[in-house]
Amino acid sequence: MTKTQKGWRVDDEIAELATARAKDRGMSVGDYIAALVREDVGGLRQRGLDAARRFLDEHQSVFDEAEDAERPTSAAHAA
Repeated sequence: MTKTQKGWRVDDEIAELATARAKDRGMSVGDYIAALVREDVGGLRQRGLDAARRFLDEHQSVFDEAEDAERPTSAAHAA
């Protein structure tokens, strides 16, 4: 596969994060960016978000109950 060199402008912080993350993964920055694009195009991020939504839809009542249990009741203050 041939590679094309492109020049992109990003904030210094983003460039540093991309460089660090690529190094963590043992990749060049170009390969790291290519992997991110492939994941995005392949819908990996969207599938993850969809799975999270399904999980919350299915288990929201558990979270609601836990949150309600942590709230002080007004009856406890009536005396």
